[in-house]
Amino acid sequence: MLLPYLENGVTLLDVDGSRGVPILQSIVLDHLLMHDGPAFWVDANGHATTTTLSRIAPSQRLLNRIHVARGFTAYQHYGAVCDLPTAVNHCIQESTTGDSLGGRQSTGHDEDTSPYTPSLIVAPAIDAQYRADDTLGEAHAETLQARALAKLATYVEGYDIPVLVTRSKRDEFAAPVETAADHYLECEQTRMGPKISGDDFETLLYPVDGGAYYQTTFAYWRQLLAARATQVGVEPATPSTPTQEGVGTGVTADGETVAATADPLLDAWTATGTGGR
Repeated sequence: MLLPYLENGVTLLDVDGSRGVPILQSIVLDHLLMHDGPAFWVDANGHATTTTLSRIAPSQRLLNRIHVARGFTAYQHYGAVCDLPTAVNHCIQESTTGDSLGGRQSTGHDEDTSPYTPSLIVAPAIDAQYRADDTLGEAHAETLQARALAKLATYVEGYDIPVLVTRSKRDEFAAPVETAADHYLECEQTRMGPKISGDDFETLLYPVDGGAYYQTTFAYWRQLLAARATQVGVEPATPSTPTQEGVGTGVTADGETVAATADPLLDAWTATGTGGR
C-alpha cells in the first residue's frame, strides 16, 4: 500500500509546504479504483485541477465518476455543501434512466453498495473561502465553517463513506477542522519525495537499481495507479499529446495559461444550475 486507505469518517490530510494538489488527487483516484460509485468534490482554490487529474488518471472513465462543484465565496461553498444530496439524487436519476455518466464499469468491489451512491466526498481547503470572505465578520465566518463541517459529518453517517478534507492553513481559525476529523494524515515533503503518515499508515519504500531504496515520488504514484487499474480491470487511458486543434488552453487560479484536455471532468453537479456554481 503506497497510498493510504480511506476509512469511513472525516479524514484530514495536511500537506507540509504546498497545497498538495497531486497528492490529494492521487489518493482520490486510488480510492475510486478500489470502490464503486462516484466522488462528489466541493472545490476551493482550484484543487480540482483538470490538467493534473488527466495526467495521472489511468482511465477517462475514472474521471467521469468525479462530480465537481466550485464555491468562489463562502456562501457559494456552503451552498454547494448543503446541495450535495440534491447532486447525488440527480446522479442516481440520470444513471437509472440510462443516461450513463461516462460508461462506468464495476470494479468488483463494494458488492453491497449501489454504484450510483457516493463512494467519496472531497472538500479541499475547507477553510479557505470562509477566512477569505471580506463580507463576513470573524464570528460569522467561524459559524459558517462549523456548519459546513457539521454537514459533512452528517453525510458520513448518512452515506457511510469517507470524507476527505484539507485546510489552507494550520492556525486557530482552521483548528475546528482537525477537531471534526475522525482520521488524520500528514504529508511531509522530504528530499526523496512526499511521505504520507497516519495512525495506521506510512508511505512504503520501493527499490531501485543497485538495491538502494527511496521514498515514493509523484511519478511512481502514477505508475501505481496504472497498475491498480489493470488489477481491477479498468480500461487504461490512451496516451495523448495536447495539440492546438480540438483541445485548447485553460487558465489556472494563478493566471498561468496551460494546455487543457477535452472534457476531463463531467461537471454534472455544476450543470444542474444551482446558484451559478
